[in-house]
Amino acid sequence: MAEVDQVKDNDPKYRMMTESPVFGLVMRLSIPTTFSMLVTTIYNLADTYFVSGIGNSAAVAVGVVFSIQSIIQAIGYGFGMGAQSLISRKLGEQKKKEADLYGTSGFVAAFLMGIVIMIFGLLNLKWLMRLFGSTETALPYACEYGRLILIGAPVFCSSFVLNNILRAEGRATLSMIGLCSGSVINIGLDYYLIRCVNMGISGAALATIISQAISFVILVIFFLSGKSTIKVNPLHTSRNFRDYVTVFRVGLPTVFRQSLGSLATTLLNHAVRTYGDTTMAAVTIAGKVYMLLRSMLIGVGQGFQPVAGYNYGAKKFGRVREAFKAGVIIGTVYGLLATAILFLFPREIVGLFRKGDAEVIEIGSRMLRFFCLALPVLAYSTFVNQLYQSLGFVFSATLLASCRQGIFFVPLILILPRAFGLTGIQITQAVADLMTFLISIPYQILMYKKYLYVRKEGRY
Repeated sequence: MAEVDQVKDNDPKYRMMTESPVFGLVMRLSIPTTFSMLVTTIYNLADTYFVSGIGNSAAVAVGVVFSIQSIIQAIGYGFGMGAQSLISRKLGEQKKKEADLYGTSGFVAAFLMGIVIMIFGLLNLKWLMRLFGSTETALPYACEYGRLILIGAPVFCSSFVLNNILRAEGRATLSMIGLCSGSVINIGLDYYLIRCVNMGISGAALATIISQAISFVILVIFFLSGKSTIKVNPLHTSRNFRDYVTVFRVGLPTVFRQSLGSLATTLLNHAVRTYGDTTMAAVTIAGKVYMLLRSMLIGVGQGFQPVAGYNYGAKKFGRVREAFKAGVIIGTVYGLLATAILFLFPREIVGLFRKGDAEVIEIGSRMLRFFCLALPVLAYSTFVNQLYQSLGFVFSATLLASCRQGIFFVPLILILPRAFGLTGIQITQAVADLMTFLISIPYQILMYKKYLYVRKEGRY
């Protein structure tokens, strides 16, 4: 392991993370991360919006290819969140050289895994599209869209790592600039390539690749220009396979969370496709809207995670508790506001995507109202999971990450549709989210009692 490199106690970034008022610090870091997640998800919604204008089969294709995007994100975020957790704790312990090693190694590993995904996906494209639930009418669109998304996999994966490194060291604004620049460009390119150039669904995929490449270049410039504390440099790449295993192991909860999201989408597509492309389009649109809302919650969590990790490394356990409390308060207020909007205006929201299609609007708006059952408690369960991951409790974090779209969702999507038909499909995610909330309560109590109150250093 790299030799310990002491960081001076008067380092302004260290003092900010370990001494400034916690609620304000979490809020300050949450705003750019939440905005980043909002803009990133809006560009995903923009794909759905513009592609839906082509037809229901094209809208279905976006939902199918989302499973592939989830796998790409699983790898990128897995190495990214693993690196982020390790970096924030190592910086809190004042071991910068080890932090540099984990950051560089996570970046290299993510890029190489992106290449593997790209090659495997392109060689098995049609098989993958059918596996992920494409109907035969949507298959040409899904292959056309998925092919270009897979080509961009190496850049997508490594960009996630660079973003998480910046968040780990408390530079959430730089991370936001990198993410949002590409996302805004993506929305503009969607309109131009689909509506003006008439490239169809290929235009949506090409817009995604171009915008993500631009975002990647911007992030690389931040690191090359010295704006980052962490140095991503080939010289810092670990030659010890164990270090790569460590990064991936710590990021394993994210890998499970994202991969199970892909599995959940696939099972959902298979359950819905017997109802036809119209119903699949409605479910895809409703799911994308819910994803937008949850992504913003995850953004809040990404604001408190580096604060928790930094202070856990610095052995300031009271500040870890304060960071979690601040995140839950902010996230719950947001969840209540989102619930009110979804419940009052579901038809108007779905209508933005398929204006005049009464059947799509009816099915999608009903599903959005079912989501309201779980939205108020979604922040708490999400942040308990993120707390375990940011502090390095891999097994528990992985178990919690597996609940929402794995342990609970998978059996529910197999059982509820058989019992309640389309209504069973519409309520599955909300029921899984409520069950995840219930199991998160004892985990949070255990974390506080065992690790964040009594330590051999004293009571905090």
